[in-house]
Amino acid sequence: MSESRPHTLFSFGTLRDERVQTALFGRAVPSSDASLSGYTTRPLAITDPEVIATSGLDVHLTLRRRIGAEVAGAVLRLTDEELAAADAYEVDDYVRRRVVLTSGESAWAYLDADPLRSAARVVIAGDSIAYGRCDPQGGWAAHLAAAHIAADEAQHRVFNLAIPGSTMRDVSEQLPALLGPRLPDTVLVAAGVNDSARPLDPAAATGDALADVTGHLDRLAAAAHRHNARLVVIGPAWIDETRTGDYEGLCFTLERVAALRERVRAWCGERFVDFLDLWEPLRGRPELLVDGLHPGPEGHKEIAVHLGR
Repeated sequence: MSESRPHTLFSFGTLRDERVQTALFGRAVPSSDASLSGYTTRPLAITDPEVIATSGLDVHLTLRRRIGAEVAGAVLRLTDEELAAADAYEVDDYVRRRVVLTSGESAWAYLDADPLRSAARVVIAGDSIAYGRCDPQGGWAAHLAAAHIAADEAQHRVFNLAIPGSTMRDVSEQLPALLGPRLPDTVLVAAGVNDSARPLDPAAATGDALADVTGHLDRLAAAAHRHNARLVVIGPAWIDETRTGDYEGLCFTLERVAALRERVRAWCGERFVDFLDLWEPLRGRPELLVDGLHPGPEGHKEIAVHLGR
């Protein structure tokens, strides 16, 4: 029988209340004062009657990013079972993600379930689709940037560092050195179709990039965590295999793109990383793709709407 592992959870709200702790965990859990830099709070209306009954409040707090701000709270020391109870207590507006406390300690915290709503400074990395190829207006990333900056022109920034042709290996090797000067709080990595490509000539194959994707994501997650930035992985979009053709000796198939999507989704689920799926807005709609692979202007608009921007 395995022993329960200790977990550190940063709380800035009702979980610090001993009455709430006793109701959830059956005891007041060990805790110590802590703070989280680069965040502020905003109120969140609660409608779940069980959560309201436990906390005694119908308005809780949620975190949002802001340079120079700091949120005071406490670190709770929890067992596996207690962490699961805390997960069950939090409403769907929250998700558990890793943060770096002001002390430098890594801890769990409950963040806004919408990673873009709570972001301030966003870095985008990826391939030609994230870059905006085939859309003179800059693609879905430009739509996202316009809406994000318009929401708070003084505080919000978006840096699109996507490069056409990039694989996840390219991104994991190049992006870490570019994060520091941009002070990101959110890193969007588009896990694009290039990692699913196979040479038309089997003799030209030197390995399977698809098999290496999760290792590259591990390195990107570590780089984002060093900057206390929230990693958000954007899955590949649906393709029209009948029109993808020959891309400089490479071929793209729906089977391998779907396999990439599931591999990335599973990695995100196992590591409590946000996954945004681009599959559905284009699925079965070949008219939104210029060449079977790259969305046109209307396809990029559909993606932006799907992302809520």
